[in-house]
Amino acid sequence: MQNKSQHTFIPDGMSAFERNLKRISDCIIAFICLIIFSPLFLACYFAVKREDGGPAIFKQERIGRFGRPFYIYKFRSMKINAEKTGPALYKGRNDERLTKIGRFLRVHHLDELPQLWNVFVGDMSLVGYRPERKFYIDQIMEKDLRYAFLFQIRPGVTSYATLYNGYTDTMEKMLRRLRYDLFYLKHRSWLFDMKILISTFLNIVFGKKF
Repeated sequence: MQNKSQHTFIPDGMSAFERNLKRISDCIIAFICLIIFSPLFLACYFAVKREDGGPAIFKQERIGRFGRPFYIYKFRSMKINAEKTGPALYKGRNDERLTKIGRFLRVHHLDELPQLWNVFVGDMSLVGYRPERKFYIDQIMEKDLRYAFLFQIRPGVTSYATLYNGYTDTMEKMLRRLRYDLFYLKHRSWLFDMKILISTFLNIVFGKKF
């Protein structure tokens, strides 16, 4: 294990005023999107429900700001017993645990839509770092204790790391994602957030895998 004293503290790149303004804008944008995309929400809800009769909304405990747990919400994309043998990382669009409609939702990132509610209530931000389960955070921190620096800010629906590191299905990718997240933490700004949001939107529109 690396010694925590070896790591220099990485502060949040935003000022207190910028953070408060970011929170207000997150809340407003999330509220507007929840209204605009409500027909899409209903379509996804009934599509998931119709396939196997199971719950359409999937919730899972993640660790967020200040290291506090919260429930993240998604449209369920996997079979009901997907983690019957314990926590397992998503292995991409060929993951055998995906349902048919779930694979479609994942490919087009529609499964993430319910996280707009997480943003509205303050658990998450539109842009941040992707929140992880404690099970995996503990493993990451055995390798690099700097993960704890991320707890200064809210996790995000999208992130700088997601754009350049994609889904993390190995510990190596998780550690690489952490380096991207720490870079974002140190350099984040309104302009940086805007660039990440625009890049995420374009990637989704043009079907880029991430």
